[in-house]
Amino acid sequence: MSDLKKIVSDLIAHPHEEEWFEFKVNWFEHKTLGEYISAMSNVAALQGKDNAYFVWGIENTTHKVAGTKFDFHRDVKNEPLQHYLARLVRPDIGFQFDETDFNGKRIVVLTIPAASKMPTAFDKERFLRIGSSKVNLMDYPERESQLFDILRNGHPTIENTQSEYQDLTFDKMFMYYAMKKVPINRKSFRKNLGLLTKDGKYNLMAQLLSDDSHIPIRFSIFGGTSKAATMYTVREFGNDCLLFSVESILKYGDLINVPQADEKNRITTRIEVPLFPKEVYKEAVVNALLHNRWIDYNAPMFTVYTDRIEILSRGTIPPRQTMEGFYLGESVPVNQKLSDIFLQLHISERSGQGVPKIVDVCGREAYEFRENTIVVTIPFDRLETSVSNLTGNGLAEDGVTDRVTDGVTDGVTDRVSEPAGSRQEEDVFTAIKKDPFVTYARLSEELGCSRKTIAKHIGKLKENRRIERVGSNKRGYWKIL
Repeated sequence: MSDLKKIVSDLIAHPHEEEWFEFKVNWFEHKTLGEYISAMSNVAALQGKDNAYFVWGIENTTHKVAGTKFDFHRDVKNEPLQHYLARLVRPDIGFQFDETDFNGKRIVVLTIPAASKMPTAFDKERFLRIGSSKVNLMDYPERESQLFDILRNGHPTIENTQSEYQDLTFDKMFMYYAMKKVPINRKSFRKNLGLLTKDGKYNLMAQLLSDDSHIPIRFSIFGGTSKAATMYTVREFGNDCLLFSVESILKYGDLINVPQADEKNRITTRIEVPLFPKEVYKEAVVNALLHNRWIDYNAPMFTVYTDRIEILSRGTIPPRQTMEGFYLGESVPVNQKLSDIFLQLHISERSGQGVPKIVDVCGREAYEFRENTIVVTIPFDRLETSVSNLTGNGLAEDGVTDRVTDGVTDGVTDRVSEPAGSRQEEDVFTAIKKDPFVTYARLSEELGCSRKTIAKHIGKLKENRRIERVGSNKRGYWKIL
């Protein structure tokens, strides 16, 4: 019974009811209950859950424990309810009623195993749950097809999903391994890293790690507290090897993390306070990219407002994860092989500290669980005495400054005393660090400078021994010294 109480406790912890569990107080209608068993068994299979749960004694909207008088030992037309349901549910899935005392109230839990070899039917009809609605599966042929595919082949993952592109190259991945001083066998890396499907085709994970993932990852900055405000810039960190995307997004966070001067009680040394905790940002970024539902070809979204950063990743918590386990940092990787690679390259530690660290600093309210996304909000720690050194836009008025280079706003901190040429040179250096294979044309387009200006800054960077060219102009790359 302790396990049953833990299940109920975890279900109540969800911010809203989901398709694989249902709360009622005393409701009962025998035929509809049978249809629910079919619908929830099928949706559990679709979502990768071992079981679905129908719980009596919990208020649907408030999740308040109310207790129940529902009797699962009752008869339906002189036939025991459980026998009636078992007779009409096909195939037999072994559903089970249990009751327990929860916070001094009687609770009844119907455990409904997920469909396995074929969809679960009730009285020869197959049902499905879509949101809070119970529907006939035949009326939704796309979902029906998806369910049959899952029952035959298992859930789609980045490992068993074939890439849309088979002409992939991995020069950047090899360079990243070299930078991290982690050996990699160029002859067997496809097998060793799990980049092939069973039929020998490149999978989606290979696409993510290739020189061009073909998936955009955007970082937007707004001059207010909502997307209704002016958008000052959008930076593109996708369409690249995911390993370099991670590094670039983390470095970009350093650029927008404006130091604030704390003049309170100052005697001699001025204290600088960051806009947000660097480690919290890192954990949120790595988790978003690592646990994202990439099989939908949608990347995480990074959005900066004047009072916070929002990091949105696709999907929900893993099927075998609980809300309690999530907040405790019990690691259940969504993309297991990718998680292994991140661990091997020391991008992540898999210590389970990520979520607890974010919660410790920002509270549980930092996490918002929507229907198909998870959003982490990192609030800015603004000092009352913080004053921007720029005026004339919403960002500056709130203390988040914006750099303008050749008429193109790129959303990082301005240093007023710094010459424009020096700022452009740093822009070029940052872009090269992000993408060592970047071309003069790409730099010119991204930074809004002429190629002649780009060449001048690259010449200065080479002269100062900050970069050097490795290989030819067409096939080589920039090396950071």
